[in-house]
Amino acid sequence: MTKKSFKDDPEDIEIFEAYKRGELKPLRASKEAIAAMRRAAANFRKKKEARVNIRLNEMDLDELKAKAEEEGIPYQTLIASVLHKYINGRLVSKGA
Repeated sequence: MTKKSFKDDPEDIEIFEAYKRGELKPLRASKEAIAAMRRAAANFRKKKEARVNIRLNEMDLDELKAKAEEEGIPYQTLIASVLHKYINGRLVSKGA
């Protein structure tokens, strides 16, 4: 998955160009508004995680740990990544 950059979005470029031409001026927000925006940004960034207990075949777990070591990541991170890719439709089998 690639991140969209500023230069890829025509609307962002149009807004920036209007600002450079002096057609747009920044607004001065109140201290209360700034505090509310900071709280909203902090809450947005927080990861919402839940713990899961799962039983795995011991040989499968050993293989997961070996793959994770090859990748240089903890095996729990590898499991979470695989599950995330699966639910987002980005996990592709070798035969496909």
